[in-house]
Amino acid sequence: MERKQIKDTELWVSPFGLGTADAGVAWKEEDTDRIFGTYLELGGNLIDTAHVYSDWVPPEIARSERVIGDWLAKTKKRNEIVLVTKGGHPSMLEEKPDMHKSRMRREDMTEDLDSSLMKLRTDHIDLYFYHRDDETIPVEETIEVMEDFVRQGKIRYYGCSNWTPERMKEADRYCRERGYRGFIADQMLFNYGSRYMKEMEDDTLCIMDDEVYRYHDENRRNLAMPYMGICSGFFHSYEKKGAEAVKMSPYYTEENLQAARRLEMLKEKYNANTTQILLGFFTVQDFPCVPLYGTGKPERIREAAEAFAIPFEKADFER
Repeated sequence: MERKQIKDTELWVSPFGLGTADAGVAWKEEDTDRIFGTYLELGGNLIDTAHVYSDWVPPEIARSERVIGDWLAKTKKRNEIVLVTKGGHPSMLEEKPDMHKSRMRREDMTEDLDSSLMKLRTDHIDLYFYHRDDETIPVEETIEVMEDFVRQGKIRYYGCSNWTPERMKEADRYCRERGYRGFIADQMLFNYGSRYMKEMEDDTLCIMDDEVYRYHDENRRNLAMPYMGICSGFFHSYEKKGAEAVKMSPYYTEENLQAARRLEMLKEKYNANTTQILLGFFTVQDFPCVPLYGTGKPERIREAAEAFAIPFEKADFER
């Protein structure tokens, strides 16, 4: 896989990042060598996690980071990867987590980052994200917290996840005034079916709409790094089990049912599978995209890597 440089940074990243939200849960820890090994063998180098990942499965906290840290300590491959993690997410340890209960103050971020460094068994994070936003906190304060982490050597660069274009623009302006590099990447919910999905239960998630799309088209220094890139398995389930199996999905709309039929045409056109078509969607956007794709099966990582060698056209995905 051919790597691309994140604009105005020293980071070169593979076409897709390996998501690890289910590390140690959906896939066993003994499979870590095969999963990460396959990804690196194919040229992948961006491993994405978060301090909160797998906290929803008790009793361990930060399980995903710990699994990655154990693998890094064993293999000594820290310098071969771009390590990404996130902090400031509302607690998932409560019976009914309150996604509006902010944890983005300096003390929260410092606590999360220090814990992440320990779990990941590293002295620095290559790219550290605010996992959510709290618009009651001045953007200047949020940026200065990250800049302090950079000065302390704990992180190299920082990004945002689930921020509105207005807040990102405000941060961009502040960073230009101060001479900071600022946000180098933005994570949002974006995929082939997201434009036509129903309203999400979690309203703290930022979904790619026309305004977010325009922001990234005009701001190439903030790399789009979409999550839920394969639509939470909606099209896969529809393909295997039919409409009845996906009726409760937020992707279940007439527009996405029509898109499912179009996917069948594209699979035949390119002799590709559903995952490859869905990842191909990101290769034809008007701005650079590095989607995140999580799987515990090495063979699926190989299929995903092959998607970025297929000559998709923008017209393939127009509706």
